[in-house]
Amino acid sequence: MKTVIISEFKAKCIAILKEAQRTREPVVVTRRGKPVARIEPIIEDAPSRQLGAYRGRMRIAGDIVKTGTEEDWEMLT
Repeated sequence: MKTVIISEFKAKCIAILKEAQRTREPVVVTRRGKPVARIEPIIEDAPSRQLGAYRGRMRIAGDIVKTGTEEDWEMLT
C-alpha cells in the first residue's frame, strides 16, 4: 500500500488518483506521520463483448443488404 504525505497529495491529487486507478492499489494519506485518509480505487469490470451473444434471441427479417430505398428513388425520378 502506497503512502503519501498530505502536502504531496494536495499538490499531485489527480496524478495520485489516476495511479491508484491504474494499479488498483490503495493510497494512504498521512499528516505528521499519522494516517488521515485511505484512497481506494473503484474497480468495475467492463462487460465483455462476445461474438454470438445474441444468438437465438434475435431474428433478421427481410433483406439486410437492400434497404428498399431503391424503389423510392425510382419513383422520384
